[in-house]
Parts: sequence; C-alpha cells; structure tokens
Amino acid sequence: MKFRSDPGQIRGSIAPVVTPFAADGSLDTDSLRRLIRWQLASGSHGISLGGSTGEPSAQTIAERATGIRVAAEEIGDAVPFVPGTGSAKLDETLELTGIARDAGADAVLIITPYYARPTQQALYEWYGTVAREYPDLPVIVYNVPSRTAVDIAPETVARLFKDFDNVVGIKETTKDFEHFSRVLYAAGPELLVWSGIELLSLPLLSLGGVGFVSAVANLAPAAVSRMYQAWVDGDLATARDLHYRLHPLVDLLFAETNPAPAKWVLEQRGLVSSGHVRPPLITPTEAGLAKIRQLLAAGEDLLSPIGDV
Repeated sequence: MKFRSDPGQIRGSIAPVVTPFAADGSLDTDSLRRLIRWQLASGSHGISLGGSTGEPSAQTIAERATGIRVAAEEIGDAVPFVPGTGSAKLDETLELTGIARDAGADAVLIITPYYARPTQQALYEWYGTVAREYPDLPVIVYNVPSRTAVDIAPETVARLFKDFDNVVGIKETTKDFEHFSRVLYAAGPELLVWSGIELLSLPLLSLGGVGFVSAVANLAPAAVSRMYQAWVDGDLATARDLHYRLHPLVDLLFAETNPAPAKWVLEQRGLVSSGHVRPPLITPTEAGLAKIRQLLAAGEDLLSPIGDV
C-alpha cells in the first residue's frame, strides 16, 4: 500500500490480468503468481485483478478474496495494486473492498452495479456508501456500460469527486470518446482518468488522462507500457507507431468474448496451466481459433518475452 496515500502515482499501463483457472475449473494461484511476475518483469506500471477481464462474476467471494491476497503478496510495493472489488450487491462490494484494504491494495476499482440499472442518484449513493465506509482507501469508479447496462453520467462523477476526498478517479470503458472529455470537463483536470478501451488508450492522454487499464497488456505488456512512456517522453512518433502495431493483438482479444482468446494465447505460451474460462463463457471455437491464429501472426512481434518466471 505504498501508493495509497498518493493515488496520483497510479499512472501508465495498469495491466488487468486474467484470473487463471486449472483445467478442472479451480482457481490456479500458481499461474496467477507467474503472470504477475511476468507483468512486473515486462515493465507494467501497475496491476489490476478482478475487472471484466478477470471473470469476477463467475467466482465466489472467497475465490476473489484469495486472488486479491495472492496478488497483493506477489506485488508487494513494486507497483500500484488496484483490484476490482465491485459486485451487483452492496454487501459483497463492501466485503471485498475491506479485504482489498487489509491485503494492502493501493486503490480499489468498483464497477457500476450491473443488471439493476440504477438511477444517477442511486449510483451516487452506492459509491458514497463505499467511500464513507473506507475513507482511507482511494476509490476508482469503473464505468463499462456495455457490460452493466448503466452509464454513470459526467455530472455524477463530478459530484462524487467533489463530495468524497477518496473518490479519486474513473476507469472509462466506453467507445464514446466525447464522454471522456465531458467527464474531465465536469470534474476538472485533477480527476484521475484511465481508459479501458484499448484503441482509445493513447488518445485519452491528449485530453489529460493518466493512463490505461488495457487488456492487451495481458499479451504485450512491454509494448503497452512503452507506448505510455513514449508519450510522457514526448516521443509521439513512437507512441503512435506502437498504438497502430498493437491493432492485431487488440482485435485478437475480442475475436470471441474476452478473456477467452487471451487465455488461449497465454496457455500456448506456457504462462498459465490452462486456458479454461468459466461458464457462461467457453474456450474459443474452431472459427475463433482460426481468426486468433491469424491475428497472432500479425502481432507476434510485440508479444513480450517470457523469460524466467
């Protein structure tokens, strides 16, 4: 929790690692540790676990808690650790957030409650409850309307940012790029904003974003972190070059439902013991695999070396 007192340090490429399962479907903590060591060796600026790429809704609270504790232990204070602790239920969200705090998380990423389609006032009260319960823990709103069927409005984000000192930012996973601008306009430039859309990660930096939580970091963590660093260094040509060269790997991630394609690649590369995804997801179909192989060949030059992990 080295970065908890200064969440402004949580910048750059925050890798949202998959949750590895063994072939029998059980939680594979050995593979999780291996993935985290590889991410750290590859230069990722932070680690997240339990966002959409981590299949949180397919896990029990106990399994998610185990993953958080294992990840926190493996990361230590090397980089910021920002686990997802949100659920469709408030009691589960509060429980997981407390577990993350006690495990040493630097901030928590809390998804808008899915399926229920709460109003903006309900969303304000939801996040306000979490913020009041854990005033010493930075809270990051996670907006992903394609998965939750609710979109938190810029004005609601600004209201939360103004009213709660520990609501520090938002991960925006929306393809509406205008929305990014309106969030920053409403809340002001001190709000920390990360992109959750791979192909908007670089553009968001020009609006004042501080980084990205991009699933393509599961395959090419070094390239994704280099893209951010190139931007910071003013090397825009290199940043743009990496952005475009990452396109095939981004398309690979969504050849079928994320994270099944990424897990298949990670299994092939020996980073996880199995590419198993839990129902209702399935491992890639034959048609999906054909597309994945084609895109992998196009982007394989950016795959980070495995090394000794």
